[in-house]
Amino acid sequence: MHPTATLYMENKSRIVIELLPEHAPNTVSSFIYAASRGYMDHHAIERIVPGNWVDVSYTAFGRPECLYLIPNEFALHPELTPLDSHPGMVAMGGYGEAGLAGCEFFFPLRDCPEHKGIYPVFGRVVEGMDEIWRLEKVPIVPVTDFPIAGVEVNRPLEPQVIERVELELHGQSYPEPVRVENPQLPPCWK
Repeated sequence: MHPTATLYMENKSRIVIELLPEHAPNTVSSFIYAASRGYMDHHAIERIVPGNWVDVSYTAFGRPECLYLIPNEFALHPELTPLDSHPGMVAMGGYGEAGLAGCEFFFPLRDCPEHKGIYPVFGRVVEGMDEIWRLEKVPIVPVTDFPIAGVEVNRPLEPQVIERVELELHGQSYPEPVRVENPQLPPCWK
């Protein structure tokens, strides 16, 4: 039985994610590591790009504990075949050669073949796609001081807050994630 994560939103909606450790084991371990410690609780979603994705965070959740990168899943596990990134899936963000975000995940709003093998899909939404489609349509404002050129960043006009994340691990334990040693942290984390 797969582990699940339930995102309880402040507006009383919920998004239930089935985690897929057989497809992205280190990525799932990283998500569980952060969620089990409450690092995602009381967090306002930071980036919405309509027609593309809902990015939960680009500031490592504003927490020093989340300022870590993990290796690309498919460099770490070359035997794995990456899943396709499309609506209904959940993927981990990343920063190119520097590595994957430790726990910054996003919900694709379209088919994203360009992500395959780069941003690992580590879960699927089993409940709450209506909330993700609602998030795509909330009023947004551009972020003009984002420190990485060429990236479209919009934040919700009214905060869209994840009240808490609850995990159901079905009695399984997951190791702490393998991290990149001495990473060069992305400028949006500073």
